[in-house]
Amino acid sequence: MDRVNDTVRLCGEVAGAPVYSHTGRDGAYYVFPLSVRRLSGTEDLINIVISEAQARELEVAELPRLFVTGEVRSYNNRSGVGPRLVITVRARELSFTQRDFENYVELTGAVCREPTLRRTPMGREISDIMLAVNRPYGRSDYIPCIAWGAVARSAAQWKPGTTVTVTGRIQSRLYIKVENDLPVEKTAFEISAVTATEVDL
Repeated sequence: MDRVNDTVRLCGEVAGAPVYSHTGRDGAYYVFPLSVRRLSGTEDLINIVISEAQARELEVAELPRLFVTGEVRSYNNRSGVGPRLVITVRARELSFTQRDFENYVELTGAVCREPTLRRTPMGREISDIMLAVNRPYGRSDYIPCIAWGAVARSAAQWKPGTTVTVTGRIQSRLYIKVENDLPVEKTAFEISAVTATEVDL
């Protein structure tokens, strides 16, 4: 399927200077963390990928917050350092603003493995969904999503290959993994789904 929808709108505060990420067909790319505050006060740190020209724009910031529109991207990290699946936002447009914090994602793609349904220690139902979202030129991004409650129960019925639309927010979540018998703090990125609906093609 063609890429039907991959929309990201973020408004937050620049939490670090851009650092070199990689070189693509159009030149060098950089990455920096954007801090987006939830209503609860919890902070999500989201990695934003920008072009060299966009990196220069950050140097002349005059307003406190940055508004970003773009697309969710994923890639497999084979370095052995950090998370295996890396989730970023490829920025299309940047603008400095005084508007409120915002964190909105809408993705349409195919379920690429059987969703799981489980309960948290507090008894809340949660479903894990891996969504394959196609890009042009035959590439796909694999985006982990989580859903809660009634949305989780509905999502747990989907079969691999089902096309769905998910809306929600990008969240960063700290967790502890034991490596070489020592606890190591790591960060996972996923889409926390507010809605998740099957799409009729």
